[in-house]
Amino acid sequence: MSAGKVQWILLFVHLFVIPASAQQNPRPVSMNKVELGFKLDERGVARYAVSFDGRQVVSASRLGFKVKEGFVLDSNFKILKTELSSADETWKPVLGEVSSIRNNYKQLKVFLQQKEAPFLLMNIVFRVFAEGVGFRYEFPIQPSLRFFVVENELTEFNLTGDHKTFWIPGDYDSNEYLYTTSKLSEINAWKFPMLSFGRKEENMPDQHAVQTPLMMKTAEGLYLNIHEAALVNYSSMQLHVDKANYSLTASLVPDAAGNKGYLRTPANTPWRTIIVSDKAPDILNSKMILNLNEPSRIGDVSWIRPMKFMGVWWEMQIGKTSWNYTDNIDSLSANGTLVGNGRHAANTANVKRYIDFASKNGIEGLLVEGWNTGWEEWTGVYKEENFDYVTPYPDFDLEEINRYAKQKNVKMIMHNETGASAANYDRRLDTAFRLMNRYGYPAVKTGYVGKITPVGEHHDGQWMINQYIRSAEVAAKHKVMIDMHEPVRPTGLHRTWPNFVASEAGRGNEWNAFSEGSPPEHETILPFTRLMGGPMDYTPGIFKLRGYAAADPKRQMHTTLAKQLALYVTMYSPLQMAADLPENYERYPDAFQFIRDVALDWDDTKVIEAEPGDYLTIARKEKAKPNWFIGAITDENSRESTVKLDFLDRDTKYDAMIYADADKADWQTNPEAYQIRKMTVDRNTVLKLKLAKGGGAAVSIVPVK
Repeated sequence: MSAGKVQWILLFVHLFVIPASAQQNPRPVSMNKVELGFKLDERGVARYAVSFDGRQVVSASRLGFKVKEGFVLDSNFKILKTELSSADETWKPVLGEVSSIRNNYKQLKVFLQQKEAPFLLMNIVFRVFAEGVGFRYEFPIQPSLRFFVVENELTEFNLTGDHKTFWIPGDYDSNEYLYTTSKLSEINAWKFPMLSFGRKEENMPDQHAVQTPLMMKTAEGLYLNIHEAALVNYSSMQLHVDKANYSLTASLVPDAAGNKGYLRTPANTPWRTIIVSDKAPDILNSKMILNLNEPSRIGDVSWIRPMKFMGVWWEMQIGKTSWNYTDNIDSLSANGTLVGNGRHAANTANVKRYIDFASKNGIEGLLVEGWNTGWEEWTGVYKEENFDYVTPYPDFDLEEINRYAKQKNVKMIMHNETGASAANYDRRLDTAFRLMNRYGYPAVKTGYVGKITPVGEHHDGQWMINQYIRSAEVAAKHKVMIDMHEPVRPTGLHRTWPNFVASEAGRGNEWNAFSEGSPPEHETILPFTRLMGGPMDYTPGIFKLRGYAAADPKRQMHTTLAKQLALYVTMYSPLQMAADLPENYERYPDAFQFIRDVALDWDDTKVIEAEPGDYLTIARKEKAKPNWFIGAITDENSRESTVKLDFLDRDTKYDAMIYADADKADWQTNPEAYQIRKMTVDRNTVLKLKLAKGGGAAVSIVPVK
């Protein structure tokens, strides 16, 4: 029996086929408070609209395509037939925020044909959920449309006002910008210096383009999120903003030739997703994007499991040591070997020091970056052959390190930085993963920093979308979990490939090491934006919050220490890093205990309170155990979070360990001040968690023994 069939616990489907004339538009389809309308107008243009609780969310908006073969599938359509169906199933994710997910929707499929030769066919499939709508285009097999090139997707999202918007620029090669909160009409993607390598004309040509997931709030208090699901064999969707009309149009990332996609019938696009509610927590609770992805393609999933790990990583980020072995690859010693710079972090003795700390503290894994040859010159330039993924530097004893780690019961995590030469990585995938299998690596972190090779391709274009999936497929074949850095932002594919356990695809904690950092509100926005599509490897757990950067002694994190702990709960990932140096954790062993204790895989998740850009409090129940963990974070303002513990079991007493900001804690002036207190609680207890400016609180709750 396949993994997909194992996951399907309950399935209930109705199918109604309704013949239709060109003038016969289907009736609206509704679930709970969400309603979808579809019609062909007098010119045969397909349009849809979405409302919530009787309030229009997306007004009549165009659907259609331009195909480079000279066809325009945007008008002159007639309806051949419609199909209305429904489904109600429950499935179990391999890893996740909840133990089971209900997939309940009504589906409307509209079969369209153009009324003039060559009578092209296009279907539009809508799925209406209690929290929103997903839709995609399908191109059936037909005589006049086989292989074709997408010139433009004409999908519109016509909004109803100048909404408050949380956005980052539409850069084809980077998702790592700071979020701006502004009105829709005030969006200007060129207000930021470009982060990606290359020219603005190539990577960010549209001044009014933004990335998805795009989070918005209307003046009437509706929360609205637009993204996509199941991005496979297609270019990622950005959104062009028509500021005068409050309209968004799909803007696909082009390839080196300027094309937006190459398809062969039968084909379909990713799902375009609209999630809406009058309550912010409902946005975070939605599993619609996951539900629009295909079930797992992996049969045996027993090797896929959550992991905590440390990394020989942060010390390079802060400038203490280096990834590269030498500072000048042209500088050779008399015997023809590289001359080391004396600052290379991935040396045997240093790695053993991390292994010792991880082993002592029950941290299962260790990532080592900069272990392999090729780091001296690779970023910002096109270089086809940069890494071979198997050759260590002279001071990294691969055999000895793996022997020592095994002796200490620590799993080594592989690092494969591609330097953006994805073509080179493609050729070497099996070689790289065979090395991991040889030494028993359970997971790999990949990276794509730089200009993509093949030359002219973009991180978010169709070629790279397929490369990320190929990497996950090969990883699955070798039973290795994969964590991708610098990829496209996720779209729920961790349902289909559950070994795709995490990715970066956003502005992570590392930006506090080598830039001005991220403001305190940043982590309250990310769950409503970047994390809507999947887990994020944010690398929390920094304890030395000031004076850590060699390049700038005044640089500091924009959080308190207690907030760094809370991020393990609020920033979901089944692969979590204890990101700081061992010596910094040794300064605060009582606070480090929370990192040791916190779970990574969950039976249940409760979003207690949330407001994008302001605050977030989440409670999660550990998988197959009675333990709960709470994370509460705030922006630059101090506040009190009230948490009712009515989700706890009846007639059970619990020990709650509360890791909180100290009375005078402040992210700017006193960030490392924290306090720990223990109390007995039950389901009638109400916790009052005081959060400092830029602060947070973390709570572990376990039954009294």
